[in-house]
Amino acid sequence: MNTLEAITDRRSIRRFKSTPVPRATIEKLIEVTGQAPSAKNRQPWRFVILQGAAKDKLARLMLDGAARLKAGGENIGSAEWSAGVIAQAPVTILVFNAAHEHDGLFFENPIYNAPDIQSIGGAIQTMLLAAEDLGLGTLWIADVLYAYNAIREWVGRREELVAAVTLGYADEAPGPRPRRPWQELTVWCYEDSSEARC
Repeated sequence: MNTLEAITDRRSIRRFKSTPVPRATIEKLIEVTGQAPSAKNRQPWRFVILQGAAKDKLARLMLDGAARLKAGGENIGSAEWSAGVIAQAPVTILVFNAAHEHDGLFFENPIYNAPDIQSIGGAIQTMLLAAEDLGLGTLWIADVLYAYNAIREWVGRREELVAAVTLGYADEAPGPRPRRPWQELTVWCYEDSSEARC
C-alpha cells in the first residue's frame, strides 16, 4: 500500500474482531511510529500498551471519571461510548508527552509544549497510517482525558497524558466521511511588485 492510499483508505474503526493482535505486529507498529518527525528530534512520545485485564481497567477508569463529572453537571461528550470501544478492542495504546523530562523544560511552558504536542500528533498519525498498512483498524481517542489523573496514577506515569489509540482487526467497513473541499480551506498568498497579497 502506498502512502496516498493509506491516507485515503484509512477509517476510524469502532467495532473490532476479538482476534488477538500478535505482539510482533504491535512491536513493529511502535517501531515505525518512532520514525515520525519531531521538533528538535526530541521524540517526546511515550507509549503504554494495554491488553486484556489492563485494557478493561482503563475502560472502568474512564467510566468512573465520566460518572463523577456527569454527577457534577459536566458534559462528558462521548466518554462513556469511547470506554465501550476500548473494552471491545484487543489493544489500547496510551500516548504520553514526556518532553518535560528533557533539558529541564516542563510541558506547562507553551513555548516548548506546542511543538512537542504537534510532534506527538504527527506520531499518532504515523501510527494510524502504519496500522492501515499492517491491516489493522484504529481509533484515535481523546476521551481518556476525562480520567486524566486516575489513568496517570494507575499506570505510574508522571508525563502528560495526550490520547489513546485503540487497535485491532476491523469488524466494520465504514465508508468515507464527508470532507470539505480543499479550496474552502486554503488561501493562496503571492507577492506582486509592491506587496504581498492574500
